[in-house]
Parts: sequence; C-alpha cells; structure tokens
Amino acid sequence: MSKAKPYRPQVSSKSTKGIMLYLFLPPLFLAIIVALMQSNVMAFILNLVAFVLFFITAKLSSIGFAQERDYLRAKLTKAPKVPYKSLGAFGLGISTFFTVSIAGGEPFYVDIFMGVIATIGYFLYYGFDPRDDKLENIGDISAEFVLETIGEARGKITKIEDDSKKIKDKELVKMLWIATKKADIIIDTIQEDPKDIRVARKFLIVYIDGIAKVTESYVSMDEKDINSDTKERLYALMRDLDKKFDDELQRLKENNMFDLDVNIDALKEHIK
Repeated sequence: MSKAKPYRPQVSSKSTKGIMLYLFLPPLFLAIIVALMQSNVMAFILNLVAFVLFFITAKLSSIGFAQERDYLRAKLTKAPKVPYKSLGAFGLGISTFFTVSIAGGEPFYVDIFMGVIATIGYFLYYGFDPRDDKLENIGDISAEFVLETIGEARGKITKIEDDSKKIKDKELVKMLWIATKKADIIIDTIQEDPKDIRVARKFLIVYIDGIAKVTESYVSMDEKDINSDTKERLYALMRDLDKKFDDELQRLKENNMFDLDVNIDALKEHIK
C-alpha cells in the first residue's frame, strides 16, 4: 500500500480504467469449475458468491469511472447522483473480506483488516466520486437552463440513433448519422460557450425534434409500403436540414470569432 499513488483525475477517452478489478475474476471462475468437477457443493457456492461480489464491484466501478469522465469533460454539469465509485470501493472491501474469510486459516480480525485495507486502497488509487456541481451562471443565463436544453437535445439524438438502427434504407441511415454527428458538434460547441443557448435552443429543439418525429413515423411503418416519392421527399428534407446544420455551425464559429475580436480590442484599449 505504500506504493499507491494519490489519485489525480484525468480526462481520457479510453475505457480501460479499472481493468485491474476484473483480474480477480479468472481465479475465482477457475475455483468454481474445480469445485463443480469435484462435486463440492459448499465450495462451489462460496466461490460463486465471491465471483458475483467481485463482478458487481467491477461493474459499479466502471459506471463510476464513466460518470467521472463525463463530469470532467463537461464545462457545465451536475455531480453524479449515485456515487458508483464509492459503492465500488465498499464492494471491493466486502468482496475481499468474504474471499479471505472463505479461504480460512486466518482470525476474524484479519479478514476485517484486509477488507478495510482494500477499501482504503481503492479510494487512494481511484479517488472519490465528483461531489460539486459545475453550475456557474453565464451572464444572465442560468446553467440549469443550459443543462436542461442540452439534456433535451441529447435525449432526442439518442432516440434518432435508436430508431435509425431499425431502418434498412442505407442512404437514409447515412443521412441520419451525419445529422446526429453534426448535432453533437453543435451541442459541444454550445456547452463550451453557452451564451448562444437562447438562440440555439430553437435550432436544437425544433430541428432535432423534427428529425426525431420523422424518424419515429418512418420506423412505425413497413418500409415496403413507403413509395419512392415519399422517400425522395424525405431525402430532400434531410439535405435541407444538413445545410441548416452547417449554417448553424458557421454562425457559432463566426460569433466566437467576433467575441475574440471584441476581447482583443478591449485589451488594446486597456493597455493604452
């Protein structure tokens, strides 16, 4: 434990964090197989319980790490409601206590000690769950308003992505994929600089909601019943929406450039 390094949160796109927690599973799985082959019912049950406890610990931790990664990436967000990392830490302590106790040969206080050490080691290595909301107001715009708008838009994008998986028309699926990716970029841009949220809200809600409704209507029908005329109108609509997405991205970029020019001019005046 003396070699454990203090935890320092880092933003990473990789999902390999916590992989070490899964290393407990292969030996326990092997023990389950051996107990089964030997017809040792008690050993089978005990090892199975230990396996399940470690598996639950690893899964809870994975959710906690994903929550933390999203929290660190976001400029505005709320702290996770459920402290999955803490649940993973206590799960590791319980799993370690149970596994050491079924191995036998050690006093009860040693089992407790090993469980406590495992929990403390988890917190030292992986850290605690984020606890502070990142909800600073941006001028006269409420961070709550920004989060609500972004959350609503992302929910609709998820619905579009789910519905597009049911569509067989490859051209339409490609158009929907491009639209959702551009929408994601717009949302990320707004989240980085939320002052445009009031203007962008109409774009986000109206256009993304429009795509979601059209997609939902499409998948509710049998594709064989959709004639070529209707499909061509749908393609034209998606092309028109694609241009509107590009226009919105350009507007956001130009607005950010304008803000930069204003700040540079203000700094020059200050220096004079």
